[in-house]
Formats: sequence, structure tokens, C-alpha cells
Amino acid sequence: MKKRIILMAIIIICIILVATYFIIGNYFYNISLNPKKDKTFILGGYEETEEQLQKLEEQRIWLEENSKDVYINTTNNGNLKLHAYEITMEDSDVWVIAVHGYMSKASALTRFAQKFEERGYNVLMPDLRGHGFSEGKYVGMGWHDRLDIIDWINYILEKNQNNKIILFGISMGAATVMMATGEKLPNNVKLAISDCGYTCVWDEFCHQMNKLFDLCEFPILNAANTVCKIKAGYSFREASAIEQLKKSKTPTLFIHGSEDDFVPFEMLDKVYEAAASEKEKLVVKGAEHGQSSAVNPEIYWSTVDNFIARYL
Repeated sequence: MKKRIILMAIIIICIILVATYFIIGNYFYNISLNPKKDKTFILGGYEETEEQLQKLEEQRIWLEENSKDVYINTTNNGNLKLHAYEITMEDSDVWVIAVHGYMSKASALTRFAQKFEERGYNVLMPDLRGHGFSEGKYVGMGWHDRLDIIDWINYILEKNQNNKIILFGISMGAATVMMATGEKLPNNVKLAISDCGYTCVWDEFCHQMNKLFDLCEFPILNAANTVCKIKAGYSFREASAIEQLKKSKTPTLFIHGSEDDFVPFEMLDKVYEAAASEKEKLVVKGAEHGQSSAVNPEIYWSTVDNFIARYL
């Protein structure tokens, strides 16, 4: 009788521990990867100045006047309908696929699209799955998105098999681009530009847990990772820009602001060293996350232009 009571107690404790593990995992999965959950506490909230609001309105009007909406269906991880803005130039066979960051949307890259359009390039700005006007129930953190980028590459090549393609990304978009370069890409993809991308999802979430909650990775991140495998079909460790870059043959420019504490500046050297391709890096002093082009536009765009000229 006593042994039975002890056994029952052990079983109940195990059930409670497992249930707690999944409750915690599901909570952190939702706050980080469910696109419908508010992310203000992660991203930080601030009010735009009147000048910033004016610029945003000007960009909105420019995008509306110069782009068209296009859609594709994914060929991997669910039949999802994905949206992009397409900006085309006459007599240009150069395309930039510009990829936005975490919980952002394609239209947020309008200022970059304007710069590329000024240089005579066609621009495609996709909404990543779960963002903007694209379907999706979870944030892919670049992993499943890397294959969606290949679908967009094929979309461009269906227009003209001789098109030349530049991959450009900011933050999670940069991680998406880096991860994509580890796949077998057509020779039409001439180069990639990664602006403040992270090493892997596990590392980035570890950083955010410590920064936002002052918590270590075990067991909370492990629990969230288990739930992610079940709900989204990928793990935080496999979603690694570093491992993908080891297989990359695409010349890549790595950019990072020295004051970035959202994607730690220290990650720059790690992704740069991992890249097996031809490469270059640019450190923009004083720039916070995603602000390198605004802090020092002259060095930013001259470096980008020179890198493109070298490989295009």
C-alpha cells in the first residue's frame, strides 16, 4: 500500500512538472512567435515625432504610387499565400529582394526601396509569413522564410531567366538572407547584404530572455523550443545563420551598428567568420539596432554601392 502511494505521488509530480513545462513553453512561444500577440514590451514603444510621421506619410504615398501588390503560394511548410510589393524599372535586369525584420512589414523598408530605385534597380519587398499581408500563424525567425525567399527568387526568374538578384535584409530579414545563402541558389543571385542579423534563433532568444526578464535559458527556453517544434515545425538551434553561412557561396556584406543591443554587436564577428563565401564587413560607430543607414548614410551607401559593383 505504501509503495502504491509513493508511486502515485511520483506520477502526479511528473504530470505536474510536464504540464508546467508545456504551460511555460507555450507562454513564451506565444509572446515571441505568435504574430497576433502584442510585442511592444520586446520591441519597445515610442511615439513618432511630427517630422517622422510626415516622412512616413511621404513614404506611404511613394510606395502606393510606385509599386504593385503581387502574391505567390509557398512550396514549403504549408500552402501559404505570401504578399510582396514590386517596384519595376524600365530596361533593368537587376532585382533587389529587400527583407524586413521581426514583427515589421515590407512597407517599413520603403526608404531602402527608394535608394535602390534611385540606382536603377527593380525592388521586391516581401511580407514574411505571419507579417503584413502574408498568411502564416507563426513567426519563422528566418528559418522557414529562407525557403520562401527561394520561391520569390523563382518568381523573379520566371520573368526573365537572365535577371540578376541581390538579397538584402535588416535584422530578422538579415538572418533570413544569411540562412537563404546556405541553400543551393541559382547563379542569378549575385550577392547578399546582411544588416544587423543574428547568429541563430537560440542565441538571440537567450539574449532577449536575459535582457527583458533577467532569466537564464534553462529550462524556459528549452520549453519554448519544444512547443515551437510542435506548433511551428522548427527548433531554435537548427535556425542558425552560422551553420547556413558555412555552406554559402554567395558574396556577402555584413553590416552592424556598434551600439546595437537588440541583436548584440558581438554577433557580427561570429557570422562574418562563419561565412565560407567572399565577404566584407562594415561597422557603423554609434548606430543602434537597424539604424546604421540613418547614422552614417554616406559610409553605408558608399560601402553598399562598392560591394554591389564588385559582384554584379
